[in-house]
Amino acid sequence: MLLSLPDPVQIARALIGAELITTTDGVETAVRITETEAYWAPDDRASHAHGNKRTKRTEVFFHAPGTAYVYLCYGIHEMFNVVTGPEGTPHAVLIRAGEPTRGLSHIMARRKMDRLKPQLSSGPGVLTKALGIDRRLNGVNLLDPEGEVRLDLTGPAVDPAEIIATPRIGIDYAGAPWVSKPWRFYRRGTTFVSQLNAFKKR
Repeated sequence: MLLSLPDPVQIARALIGAELITTTDGVETAVRITETEAYWAPDDRASHAHGNKRTKRTEVFFHAPGTAYVYLCYGIHEMFNVVTGPEGTPHAVLIRAGEPTRGLSHIMARRKMDRLKPQLSSGPGVLTKALGIDRRLNGVNLLDPEGEVRLDLTGPAVDPAEIIATPRIGIDYAGAPWVSKPWRFYRRGTTFVSQLNAFKKR
């Protein structure tokens, strides 16, 4: 199974094109994932579980692959991650952006927007608002087909030539070599990306 693989970087790349779906109060919304970032603990200094740190917040990292990790960033934004395998090793993939595929009118209402544009669901804090994801979904099984938030991994794989790799965003605190690892991925040609980038050389 994809999420059980030992390499979160490989998984982050493979999740481009997968569908992330929510069903809340009978309302179904979804995006096709266009941007991800891999976090490879315990070594990765950008990871919340660096050094196998176990706290009430990070305990979810050590759960089975396919578990949701949702946390609050800067006291404002809910951030959604997919815990990856193997179980007991705190790897995860942050979902940064997606292109709406279901329930567009509901997504726009949640975002208080009246037309389709990239800002609707581009950026990890924006994406969760678009899909109605918050911390009450922390720890849920994303592979449960009846779950309130779930992943559909059955679609066709994206051509590797369509996927661009860059350094991750906003992790300067992690220092070398982690700040330069090309562990952020986005789909070429989509406008639903948080930054289309011009990264300075590190």
